[in-house]
Amino acid sequence: MPLVTLTSDIGQQDYLVGAVKGRLLRINPEFSIIDISHSLSPFNYPQAAYVCRSAIKNFPEYTFHIILINLFESKPDQLLLAYHKDQYIICADNGLLSMILEEKPEMVIGVPMEKTAIKNTLYCIEVAAKAITQLLNGEPLHEIGVPDPDYLEKNPLRPTQGEDWIEGQIIFIDNFENVIVNITQEQFEQQRKGRRFKIVFKRDEVVERISGSYADVAEGEKLVLFNSAGYMEIAINKGNAAGLFGLKGYSENSQQLSSTAMLSRLFYQTVKVYFE
Repeated sequence: MPLVTLTSDIGQQDYLVGAVKGRLLRINPEFSIIDISHSLSPFNYPQAAYVCRSAIKNFPEYTFHIILINLFESKPDQLLLAYHKDQYIICADNGLLSMILEEKPEMVIGVPMEKTAIKNTLYCIEVAAKAITQLLNGEPLHEIGVPDPDYLEKNPLRPTQGEDWIEGQIIFIDNFENVIVNITQEQFEQQRKGRRFKIVFKRDEVVERISGSYADVAEGEKLVLFNSAGYMEIAINKGNAAGLFGLKGYSENSQQLSSTAMLSRLFYQTVKVYFE
């Protein structure tokens, strides 16, 4: 039974998520459909890349991951079907694929859309479902789509660093208002080189140790740990870090702000680590 995951920015307020699942099952009743999230923020590529990347690596080999994020940022002519590290990813040709993988996929094909079709979400899911079914039936790649097509690539949002520091962006705020920073434990340790450190946010909030769990500090105290996806997390034991500190997630829309507004926003969405 082929596993198919769904990730989108659709939300749960109306019929569309249910209609997407219904259309998938109409095309292939053998699909086993699993939701990752439908509550991602529209137009927030770093957030979507973090959620998808962190979830995908935990699924069994040869799972199909359909990602319905910003499908219509530009006029869609194709969907991308990529194979990488024993996982299949299907998404729009909008730059998200390169941000999720952070490297070139092992294989990618462009699945064409009919020029005369009305290219709404349900049509896109039909194209994706038919491509998956063709692949499962052993059809050659050139009959499913165009191998190695030209497609849009966007650089993943990476931390900046110097000899004695590393600075990250807040890429996600979870349901408990814990704050996720785009610094992985591997990046942190490589830059740390065994040195002492200070993690600083909002200029005057400082943490000087990495906790193993929320219970390592007293109730109401701030802490920093690395979450199960391996990313730095700022939290408060039984509290709401984002709300209390006024921290905000990164958004590409902020790049369109004035320089003064941009600096003000960066103050609340960057975290810097100093090594001594």
